Amino acid sequence: MTALTRALVDAVGDAFNANDIDAVMKHFADDATFDHAVGPDEHGMRLEGAEKIRGAFSALFEKVENVHWETLDCAISGNKAYCEYRRTATHKDGSKEEFLSVDILTYRDGLIVHKDTYYKQRTS
Repeated sequence: MTALTRALVDAVGDAFNANDIDAVMKHFADDATFDHAVGPDEHGMRLEGAEKIRGAFSALFEKVENVHWETLDCAISGNKAYCEYRRTATHKDGSKEEFLSVDILTYRDGLIVHKDTYYKQRTS
C-alpha cells in the first residue's frame, strides 16, 4: 500500500500544469471515476474509466494554449486529499479565464480512483 503524501498529490498537479496528458494519466487507476462540476446529475457529469477521463482532459488541453492550477491549500486525511486551487487558462483565441476550485482526490495504492471537482461559476 502506497502512503498518500503531499509529494504524490503535487506530482499529479505538476503533470496537469505541464498540460501533459500522458503524465496526468499515470496518476489515475484504470477504473477511476471523475465527477466533473458541471452536468445533469447531483454529482455533475461522471466519467468512468481511465480512457474517458483521458478524453476529457485531452479535450481541455487541446482547446487552450495553457492551463494552470495554483495550489492554495491541500489537506490529507487517510486516502483523500482536499485541494484548493486557482485555475487560470489562456484560450487559443487569446481570452483568459480564472476561477477558484476544489478537488477531492481519493487514492488507492498510489493512484487516483476518484476525482471530484467543484468550482466557482463566474458571470459577466
